[in-house]
Formats: sequence, C-alpha cells, structure tokens
Amino acid sequence: MGIKQFIGYALLVLASLVVSAQGSDFEFYKLSLIWPSSACYPLSNCTTPLPTFFTIHGLWPTFANDTAVPAYGPNNRCNANPVGPDAAVAKLTPVQDRLNERWPNLRAGVENSVFWRHEWQKHGICSDYYKDPLSYFNDTLNLATSTTFDPFKALGVQPSDTPYLLNTLLQNVYTKMGAYPQISCSQRSGGALYLREIRFCLKRTKKTPPSVVQSCPTTVAGGCKDPLTDNVHFPPAN
Repeated sequence: MGIKQFIGYALLVLASLVVSAQGSDFEFYKLSLIWPSSACYPLSNCTTPLPTFFTIHGLWPTFANDTAVPAYGPNNRCNANPVGPDAAVAKLTPVQDRLNERWPNLRAGVENSVFWRHEWQKHGICSDYYKDPLSYFNDTLNLATSTTFDPFKALGVQPSDTPYLLNTLLQNVYTKMGAYPQISCSQRSGGALYLREIRFCLKRTKKTPPSVVQSCPTTVAGGCKDPLTDNVHFPPAN
C-alpha cells in the first residue's frame, strides 16, 4: 500500500469513527406518547375505534441540544453490528399483544409492525438497546404504562371541549414530576392548536431502562410556540 493510499484509508477510518461517536454520544431519551383524538384528523385516516388512552410513539435517543440522533445509515454508523429492522420485529413475539394495544399504528390500513420497524430503524438502533430490540420495546412499554408517566396524572387535567393555556399544562407537569415535559401540538384549519403528544425526558445512564426524569430542553414543539399565549385543545376521546 502506497503512502497516499494509506493516508486515504486512515482518513476513511477516522471519519467512520467520528460519525460513530456523533451517533452514539447522546444525552437523554425522550418518551413520546400520542393522544389519538388529536393525532387522528380527519378521523377517516385512522383505525377505529380510537384508543381512549395515550399510545406510544417511541423512545428516542436525543442530543443535549434537543435534536434527535439521526437514523442509522451510511452517514451514521452509531453502533456496530446492530440488529436489523426485520430481525428486530421478528423478536417481538413475547410482547406482541401488548404492543398491538399500546403501540399501535393509528393510520388506517397500515400494520402495526410497520410502525415498530420504523421506530427501531430510526431510533432503536442508535440507542443503548441496539443488540436487544425485545428489551427496547418491552422497557418502553413498561415506562409508558407506569403511573410515573401517566399523562392524565401528570397534566392534572382531563380531556375537555374547553382549551387549556399551554403554560398551565406545563406547570402542572413540573409540579407533579419536578421536570418540564415537551408538548407537541398539531394545528388545524383556522389555527386551532391540539395537544398531539406529550414527551417525557429521561437521563441516559449506564443502566437501562432509563428512569431519572429531567426537564426537556425545549418545552414546545409542532404548532405550539408560546406557552404564555397558546391555548391548546385536549379533546375528549372520539
């Protein structure tokens, strides 16, 4: 191998290591839960009947600046030799019934396993669970169904036809949990804001599952912009 070839090879290896470090050096996880009555609009796009509880969107590795770790791919080899998406879904039989109930694909005509595959490809592979998809999904199920992360208790309100001031919801969660969540809103025609998702942030530690709650660096997402002025609809279950 000539000197130029060696230097070129070394640079490629170094670039690969840098990409890997960028992909795996995240700070916290974000547990994202969906309110189906807000997310399913128009209702004809979704499966019916809609769940009357918050369903799971995912458990996302997130950088300190509150951006999600990019999906595993040629430009982000975040972990070495991860379990691939198809193989990951094949390992979920022990928790499939719970997944069908709590982690459904709300879109009509799309199998739930398509959603699980997507979440593993986009988030699970770059998490600390990259070789253990069953634990990734099982731990997420356990977190999402625990009393600690019950959105109704955390928000301190029930679905209503009357909108809530966004800041009231955020402060309610802080009072109960000692940390601010992130609330993501969808915006419908006419500008009305709807509480689409609530996201709890958990510190990354050496052990899984994550359990230490922290404030999310950004408390609003989607259509919501200003907690002090945004009034958010939290509609009753359809």
